[in-house]
Amino acid sequence: MTIAQTLLAMGLTAAAFAYSAWRSGRPSNPLKPRMVPWMMVTILAGAAFLFLLAHLFGHFGLETGGGLRRL
Repeated sequence: MTIAQTLLAMGLTAAAFAYSAWRSGRPSNPLKPRMVPWMMVTILAGAAFLFLLAHLFGHFGLETGGGLRRL
């Protein structure tokens, strides 16, 4: 993925995160059940955003996820 595609995907996942967080925070109506688990969508969108952020750092040469280094 190019930097432009990464930034576009980050924008889309941020919008999905904001929308699903708004929907999950609304009060529930017992007569109209929710068909979409909005909290799970919020968590997945947030995780996708973090993966894309690590991918963006990789474009600039920053290493992520190196773990513990042994001497």
